[in-house]
Amino acid sequence: MATRTAGRGKFKPMSMSSKEYKTFAKQREPSRSVLGNCVRAFVTGGLICVLGQAIQNGYMTWLKLSATQAAGPTVATLIFISVLLTCFGVYDKIAQWAGAGSAVPVTGFANSMCSAALEHRAEGLVLGVGGNMFKLAGSVIVYGTVAAFVIGLIHVIFGIRGH
Repeated sequence: MATRTAGRGKFKPMSMSSKEYKTFAKQREPSRSVLGNCVRAFVTGGLICVLGQAIQNGYMTWLKLSATQAAGPTVATLIFISVLLTCFGVYDKIAQWAGAGSAVPVTGFANSMCSAALEHRAEGLVLGVGGNMFKLAGSVIVYGTVAAFVIGLIHVIFGIRGH
């Protein structure tokens, strides 16, 4: 940091020790209510799950699907809603208020993929959108694929059936 000396126009270097800087930063850090953050996260995550359950019940009622059959369209609908809200900038505001509660796996993952794609779209479809979108989500996709392969192998080797 530097300060301007009175009237001369020159800068005089200003230095702080590490301890002084930590004290300075701590004074200006906004206070966080851990209980309030937990309540907001719990309520938001719960509301997302209630929305998902309502969508699934709707598919079961309107399309006469079983719970298992309605699971796929429900997840697709939640992903679509999350991506749509991300595109309009609403999901980010919800996430800022709710914190971890908005990171419910399906909607949070869809939000992270979509926001990365939107942020890098000016760099092109392949290197911008494709390359940067999977920096965040690539590890999740690879882990899921490898885990599914290993579990499938275990099922084949030991003759375990999914019944």
